[in-house]
Amino acid sequence: MARLYEYQSKLLLKEAGIRIPEGGVAFSPQEVRSIAEELGKPVVIKMQVWVTGRAGLGGIRFADTPQEAEAEATKILGMKVENYVVDRVIVEEKLSIKKEFFLGLVIDDASKSPLLVFSSIGGTGIEEIARHNPDKVGRYEVDVLKGLRDYEARNLVRKTGIIGKLILWLGDVLVKLYEVLKKYDARSAEINPLVLTEDNQIYAADCHMAVDDYAVFRHPELGIEVAREFDRPPTPLEKIAYKVEEKDYRGTFYFLQMKEDIADSDKTIGFNGAGGGGSMMSMDAVLNKGFELANYCDTSGNPAASKVYRAAKIILSQPNIKGYFASGSGVASQEQYHSARGLVKAFYEENLDIPAVIRLGGNFEEKAIEILSDCLNAVPGKVEGYGCDDSPEFCAQRMEELINENNVRSFKIRPLEKPVTPEKSYAFETFTGRIFIDHQKCADCSSKGCIQECQPRILKLKKGFPVLAISEEEAKKGKCTECLACEIFCKVNGRDAICIHLPIPGLKEYRDKILKK
Repeated sequence: MARLYEYQSKLLLKEAGIRIPEGGVAFSPQEVRSIAEELGKPVVIKMQVWVTGRAGLGGIRFADTPQEAEAEATKILGMKVENYVVDRVIVEEKLSIKKEFFLGLVIDDASKSPLLVFSSIGGTGIEEIARHNPDKVGRYEVDVLKGLRDYEARNLVRKTGIIGKLILWLGDVLVKLYEVLKKYDARSAEINPLVLTEDNQIYAADCHMAVDDYAVFRHPELGIEVAREFDRPPTPLEKIAYKVEEKDYRGTFYFLQMKEDIADSDKTIGFNGAGGGGSMMSMDAVLNKGFELANYCDTSGNPAASKVYRAAKIILSQPNIKGYFASGSGVASQEQYHSARGLVKAFYEENLDIPAVIRLGGNFEEKAIEILSDCLNAVPGKVEGYGCDDSPEFCAQRMEELINENNVRSFKIRPLEKPVTPEKSYAFETFTGRIFIDHQKCADCSSKGCIQECQPRILKLKKGFPVLAISEEEAKKGKCTECLACEIFCKVNGRDAICIHLPIPGLKEYRDKILKK
């Protein structure tokens, strides 16, 4: 699920007609003071983070004047909360609260319906409230075909002991919250507390929502950069990685950065898994050897070689890693030679000078291991390929031994340059890139092995030169599977006539910034 900040969630409530406190979001103490001056009344300043227990962390503070608000904001902005720095706060009018309630709405997987939970007692820990005051908590499964009707919402509120006009006021909020959840494809929404003020007004004093990952594309107005559940804002490298996954449906590419600042002395490696269970076992194996992980990455579900290539390039954009470890399921149904070729292209371009242990168990694992062995003799780092009969523990042991043999040398990232291609190259677009073939270099090639290596048969010989056997439109739509076989064969055999350019938006700028530090 993709989380929204409190201030973002509240704006959606306001749009639906639910009253929220006056105020706004601020990114500096000066902005906090400005908002407090506009409000002209006592305020509350709350850190905007995706963790619970903000008050206990010192992330909720009160101020009577704009000067106090600015001073309190300096205590919050810049705080480190679970490995990331607080960079924004919400500044709101301080409400005079008479009574608090709890309101939550979540998609319940068991009942396959939205589950509405209301409590006439507010406070943290709805589970504790339900345990000690079960008569004060009501639940209702909403029929998605009929929606939440007014009388159903009022009945739910009434069941918790509420009487009088409050039933109408609170029931109205319940219905409106359901409409917000439905409109924005939210998986969960929580208003805690929902409050009654001394002047008898209902306010959403706090709110947190999470949108279904698969529905994010329908809501660009929400500004969600990465459609995944994080407990912190995504890092720049995670944003770059997500753009690869977002536009390429072929298999999975999940990237999570676990350590941003890697010291040269750290025992940290880049990790590339394939499949959940196998990846977890492989992670355990390297962690048991005392390694730390710079990242978690999953390339599974039969990804294209080009997708594995991009994953490797992103993993190798983390300076100071000591090795590259790839291991997932030992019996993967995907053709492992695609992953092997993606890694070969990335390692070749990066001139990999750290050890890499690659466990590619599954279909055509022998061919995959052969590709790694035959195609990476020119890189300085030692690359070893293994199959399903080699355990993650054995591979982790080899990783440790190779790193020790490497004298603990760390990987230094290099600038990312666009490949130089001859102006008169034969070229065509693929699903995510562009292929260039220098026919002048092809002239004295007797084997024309690129044609045999191209299993989808999208290349053919025309007057002795490789050209498309299909239309350019078909190649662009995906009939060229970007298996990379033609380029790798050409490079290994010394022709270097084929270049496949697979851009990764934002990665060049990211590396340039890292290199300037």
